[in-house]
Amino acid sequence: MIDQSLKILVLGAGAIGTYIGGSLAAHNNLVWFYDRPDSVDRLHRSGIKIIHFDKTVDFIEKPNVSSDLEEILRNNVFDCGIISVKSYDTESLLNQLSQVNVQLPPLICFQNGVENEDLIREKLENSIVLAGTVTTAIGKSGNNEIIVEKLRGIGIEKNGPHSEILTVALNNAGLNARLYENAHDMKWSKLLTNLTSNALSAILGMPPSETMTNLNLYKLEIRQFRETLRVMKSYGFHIVNLPGTPVKPFAWIVKNLPPIISQKILNNFIIKGRGKKMPSFFLDLENGRGKSEVYYLNGAVSRFGKKNNIKTPINDFYNNILMGLTEGSIQRSDYQFKPDFLLNQINQ
Repeated sequence: MIDQSLKILVLGAGAIGTYIGGSLAAHNNLVWFYDRPDSVDRLHRSGIKIIHFDKTVDFIEKPNVSSDLEEILRNNVFDCGIISVKSYDTESLLNQLSQVNVQLPPLICFQNGVENEDLIREKLENSIVLAGTVTTAIGKSGNNEIIVEKLRGIGIEKNGPHSEILTVALNNAGLNARLYENAHDMKWSKLLTNLTSNALSAILGMPPSETMTNLNLYKLEIRQFRETLRVMKSYGFHIVNLPGTPVKPFAWIVKNLPPIISQKILNNFIIKGRGKKMPSFFLDLENGRGKSEVYYLNGAVSRFGKKNNIKTPINDFYNNILMGLTEGSIQRSDYQFKPDFLLNQINQ
């Protein structure tokens, strides 16, 4: 059995980065976090506290964290790096990484979306870049505590130089990691789960417990999924189950059953997972960041569909409206709490 400590560089100390990196650090791996100065200051003050699903707690009082990437790499040789920034921050991170490209270890991209790996390979020509996914539901408290709301797991592309060793280390830390042969299948299956009641809830300002119980809104979600499945089929991508996430039966139900029937089956599953909790797209919109990952999810479906002449009107609509809301060219009041107006806009 492979069992050894690793040296890990975590690029981005947000919820995902601190969850993975902090868990590894708490189980005898050397982990360095790289992030902006304000995040570095916060982690220096508070440390990293992870409250796992089984109520156990990992606390790293003094994590290794710095905003000086050159210094980190000058003093350490890492087995692998973890990219965990939001997709809309990829370009900014790559501009920094390109300055130290020859010193970088193999990178595993745990970002949402299906285009980041190719972008990173293009920008960092000499780097090994692997795909990863996180299906575990993670929250963050006001005290900067990482809270594991539902343990599902982590997926890692199999064919990397340290994929198997990292998987063992993640499992030793209780993160339920699994290897996948096909990166595209894994990432597109994860994209399907990210689309669930995300853009629609953000546009309307309504939680999934309300949007998914409205049959007409639910039908839009089904159309969104079916468009995505057609795009996947056109590229030869397959649905795979992800750790703790039965994507294959979900996709079969979406594709084959009438919405009035699938709604009764899926609503318990979806509402139990999201319920009254607002999705990430809404949180980005509410925080006024001027950025949205919708471009990298629904927008990606649109871009891939266009290349293969697959029509994706619902994904197009979600991406265009939410990007307009994000950039301020559309007023939030135009759609907020107005499902009938949204439906009329789509049906025009």
